[in-house]
Amino acid sequence: MEIAYLTDVEGSWDKLASFARDNPRVALDGDALRLADGVTFVFGGDAIDRGPHARRIVATLLAARRTYGDRVILLAGNRDLNKLRLVRELDGAPPTRAPAGLPRAELLRWILANTMGAARAFEHRATELAAGGHDATDDAVVRSFLDDVNAGGALRTYLGECRLGYRAGATLFLHGGITAANLGVTPGAPRAEEVDGWLAALDRFYREGLAEFAATGTARALIAYQAPLPGTSFNQSSVVYARPTDADANPLLPEPRVIAQLRASGIGRLIVGHTPSGDCPAILRDDDGFELVLADNSYGRVEAGSQVAITDDAITVRATTQLDDGARLTVDHIAVHGAASPLGRRDRATGQLVKARLADDRYLLFRGLPERRVEQVAISAAELGSRALIAPRT
Repeated sequence: MEIAYLTDVEGSWDKLASFARDNPRVALDGDALRLADGVTFVFGGDAIDRGPHARRIVATLLAARRTYGDRVILLAGNRDLNKLRLVRELDGAPPTRAPAGLPRAELLRWILANTMGAARAFEHRATELAAGGHDATDDAVVRSFLDDVNAGGALRTYLGECRLGYRAGATLFLHGGITAANLGVTPGAPRAEEVDGWLAALDRFYREGLAEFAATGTARALIAYQAPLPGTSFNQSSVVYARPTDADANPLLPEPRVIAQLRASGIGRLIVGHTPSGDCPAILRDDDGFELVLADNSYGRVEAGSQVAITDDAITVRATTQLDDGARLTVDHIAVHGAASPLGRRDRATGQLVKARLADDRYLLFRGLPERRVEQVAISAAELGSRALIAPRT
């Protein structure tokens, strides 16, 4: 197994391009993704929203899927799925909180900014339409969002190629995460005790939701599943919207009973996106070697697509991070599965996560802080060796 992994580019072509640049596993040839022999590419979800290249990225990912078949795996992210709401909400059934009487363009702006976390998505779409030589008026932007999810639309077609979870050997890929509230749980189905059966049930639920949307213009259960609970930024009952962090975005391993159930199904590694966690991927480890990888590429100090490669035995990470003092440093390391390492451990005294090994052989320490701030500092291996490190749990 050799997998190249990318997630949460959110409409930014630069993130896709930086992921592919000098990547021995995946290259960009114009707008076409090229995979090296024997490599599988997994995209972890959220292709669109926060940049002016949403349609271009969706087209590129779809083309790669058609070219390489099951060597390209696409996961549905919440930013991709929530656009299914627009058919109903722009056709007479707006969100209950929306101001009354808004014209459709203003209503779409309000929906994107206030319910989808995409305050500039309307303007990004106008920019993308204009760059392609198309009408970029407000009405044209509204039509483009609806065209995307109507029959034959690119995003609708893309979602048809997606899934909610993917297993490769001992590695499980999800968009959001696993919790005690969602492991084995599929809306409307009996709880599954084994991971493969659960993934199959999730896929049936997902396909039924898309079929419901095709027939009725809505998919209530699927739309509810991919959304946060009202008034929160979490939905721990959903593999799409669960967050493996505390309220300040400090990454946390799943509960021991969840890890035990995953291990009983042969899963020793979980890889997710969705939740911002600084500039570069974080690898968390428990005392028995279970690994959680958070690789979201959004809201960092460095807006780039990190390169992550997975084999049975190791995870390779190449990225850039910016420290609190403003220095930009390269992250370039291989985390060997089961090998003794401070990576993925937490400083007992400070709560800082040993997040990555830097190219200069120092270690990156990360800590989430209130008000969506983060702390990112580098220390030497010698200094790190004097600290008491523990598994990052609540």
